Amino acid sequence: MTRFKILGPLELESRGGEALRRGPKVARLLGLLLVRANQTVGVDTLMDELWDGEPPTTALKTIRTHVYHLRGALERSCGADTARRVLLTRGPGYRMDLAPEELDLFAFQQLVGQAQVLWTEHRHDEVVDRADQALSLWRGPVLSDVRPGRVLAGHVARLTETYTRARELRVDSALRLGLHREVLPELRDLVSVYPLHEGFHARLIDALSRSGRRGEALSAFRAARDTLHDQLGLEPSEELCRLQHAILTGASGAPSASRGSVN
Repeated sequence: MTRFKILGPLELESRGGEALRRGPKVARLLGLLLVRANQTVGVDTLMDELWDGEPPTTALKTIRTHVYHLRGALERSCGADTARRVLLTRGPGYRMDLAPEELDLFAFQQLVGQAQVLWTEHRHDEVVDRADQALSLWRGPVLSDVRPGRVLAGHVARLTETYTRARELRVDSALRLGLHREVLPELRDLVSVYPLHEGFHARLIDALSRSGRRGEALSAFRAARDTLHDQLGLEPSEELCRLQHAILTGASGAPSASRGSVN
């Protein structure tokens, strides 16, 4: 069984058991081929990734050398037959040809997609389950031990957004299920990681209020207001102000910050 992992440090699990040794350029090339798995990546794109748009005259030869070394590393790690099967030359480019079970990214994307569909169907228990499964595959920042060029960095940013969306789906579904106290630790973490995300601030304030912790909810509002003002020069959104007003007045049926928050 061969399985590549990119949702964290770059890893290869194989029966051979030998670690996938590679230099920084080879690692960057492999990382790009993996985030674009089952698609041909042209040599122009590889040049852009490896040399940020300023390739040397020897760029094509150097890429071929990197691919040669990558094939050798794959042969040592998972055998010659597997290496020939998964790393293909296609016209003026290369392709990693992988089955669904051979790359953690495939399962992650499928589970997040399922959670998104279930959200639209209001099947919130199942959303939490799918999102939990997806997030269990996440071992840290994508390709955290690979220094990306500008092409790979764009893909990493896109996948990080998908990870954030999975956390958002899980939290919003838990709130719809009335699990306000249960999601407080995750909401505090999300506010810490994304201090400029007003939606996460609103969810935290609302969950605290609905958990009977009005004082903490008001403190969370002030923290959000100060962060937005100090870092962006902005005042709190209308949604945040409505939440503050509902807490101060003790209004019943305060607006839920989670309502309609996931697109």
